[in-house]
Amino acid sequence: MEFVEPIRDRKKIEGIKKLLRGSNLRDYALFTLGINSGLRVSDLLKLRVSDVLDEKGKVKDRITLREKKTGKTKAFPFSDTVIKALKEYLADFHPGAALFPSRKGGESITRQHAYRIINEAARTVGIQDKIGTHTLRKTFGYHAYIAGVDVTRIQALLNHSSPKETLRYIGITQDELDDVYLNLNL
Repeated sequence: MEFVEPIRDRKKIEGIKKLLRGSNLRDYALFTLGINSGLRVSDLLKLRVSDVLDEKGKVKDRITLREKKTGKTKAFPFSDTVIKALKEYLADFHPGAALFPSRKGGESITRQHAYRIINEAARTVGIQDKIGTHTLRKTFGYHAYIAGVDVTRIQALLNHSSPKETLRYIGITQDELDDVYLNLNL
């Protein structure tokens, strides 16, 4: 598996969201949910409409799912950004349908298709780093860390075994850690 980077620049994230929202609401919702949940792409692509909509057709405020890789149950609330994206996207969907269906047959898009969506959007907004489906998950972790969330909490959210693994995973470099020493100046 090729090592990919998080999207560090918030303006680039907004650029991708604007691009995808203007061209394909499914892709916009996939990207938005991905960067705001930390889910693996395998878990995103197995979601059904019924996982995110209640029996009245309203977007739920939380989701519970079983992670494909770990088998663990994960439950978390949707942010306002995710709720807004899902409301816009799911204006007319059948509850049993795949959340991110392929245009060819109703089942979910493939991991390869998700890769192309993310990669092409990133290139269009000028991102040159290696980008892939794991970029969504890494972007979530990176921005949580930059926002001041304790690394042990991010470690728990991503199901990592150590804080060191989490820092490496989200792309925190030694230079960024050194900046703390250089800029604190108490």
